[in-house]
Amino acid sequence: MPRRSPSDLRWSDVTPKSLFLSRRHFLGAAGALALAPVAARAAEPAGDLTPREAITTYNNFYEFGFDKSDPSKYAGGMTIDPWSVEIGGLVEKPGRYDLADVLKDQPVAEHIYRLRCVEGWSMVIPWLGFPLAGLLNRVGPQPGAKFVAFETLARPEEMPGVKRGLLDFPYVEGLRLDEAMNPLTLLATGLYGEALEKQNGAPLRLVVPWKYGFKSIKSVVKITLTSGQPPTTWQRLQPQEYGFYANVNPRVDHPRWSQASERRIGEGIFAPRRDTLMFNGYAEEVAGLYAGMDLAVNY
Repeated sequence: MPRRSPSDLRWSDVTPKSLFLSRRHFLGAAGALALAPVAARAAEPAGDLTPREAITTYNNFYEFGFDKSDPSKYAGGMTIDPWSVEIGGLVEKPGRYDLADVLKDQPVAEHIYRLRCVEGWSMVIPWLGFPLAGLLNRVGPQPGAKFVAFETLARPEEMPGVKRGLLDFPYVEGLRLDEAMNPLTLLATGLYGEALEKQNGAPLRLVVPWKYGFKSIKSVVKITLTSGQPPTTWQRLQPQEYGFYANVNPRVDHPRWSQASERRIGEGIFAPRRDTLMFNGYAEEVAGLYAGMDLAVNY
């Protein structure tokens, strides 16, 4: 597969803007959100946020179908209460944790992040969530843990895409442990100040803003710490197109299209395309994770 070398890229050439905390939300026992202000850090202008309607109606969630509108059409039938997450593998405290246990003592806050899809479109989303590192520290990674594997709910009776076998379900993804522990990596519980819609991955989804969107696995039911690199759905299906790392990189094209620019959802079909930023604009925070790696090989 022909790929352009990023060897001439210098991290000092990249001027990222971190889209981070603008206000804090705490999830109450009844699921209510209370609001308290905290300091913002380089948040994008409010006018750059993707409209909520677009975020909740233009989705890839193949458990419900391949069309962008399928999740909003069919996700309403998915049962999310009760919900639990099985945490296991190389951890000190394995077990099945209900949602309240997962959220216990976690600082749920608003994080305004860019989302860049491998298909060439993007959004800016005000997520509610907390750093995945908080949960991982609670369960205690063992010394041999090097990777974190994730699994999505697969319930054929509620998910027409699963029933039709559109992919090899359940959907699985993975990160290196140091990526999972990075402060930018979230477990999201909501967006636009409200609980997550089912089509967006309710009640709990991963958000990794410097990677293409397919890494941010939805409706998580299983987290496993492993010593070896776990399989991932798209890499297993088409390894020459979808690598394990899937870092946003405008200099490494997809085999069938350029990744140098993107279309911002909500701006209209005639709006000019935007230049794609290295690591989706988060190079300052994450480039060090990949020091010395060939990013055209480890794509």
